[in-house]
Amino acid sequence: MAAIDPDFQKNRPKAGDHEGHAVWGPEEKPAKLGIHGTWVAVDFDLCIADGACLDACPENVFTWLDTPGSPASAKKADPSKEDACIFCMACESVCPVVAIKITPK
Repeated sequence: MAAIDPDFQKNRPKAGDHEGHAVWGPEEKPAKLGIHGTWVAVDFDLCIADGACLDACPENVFTWLDTPGSPASAKKADPSKEDACIFCMACESVCPVVAIKITPK
């Protein structure tokens, strides 16, 4: 099973910004959506939208983002409030597809 690249910031170009957080490429919508976030990073191409991270996060860092036609699921757990992260690692530990990488500031 593939997992989020732990060195994505070195291995991927920054493709832009979304809702106040970085998006790391490649980004070719809707087939490739890249990694959203920097210290709370979600690989949108792996995310299956099971909601475990939303349930586990005590700070409500994630919100649902509709991504019709995208890989794995039609919505993604967007780290829209990554500034609120307390680095407890709960989301990373419950993600069944290892699509989340937490990197403390």
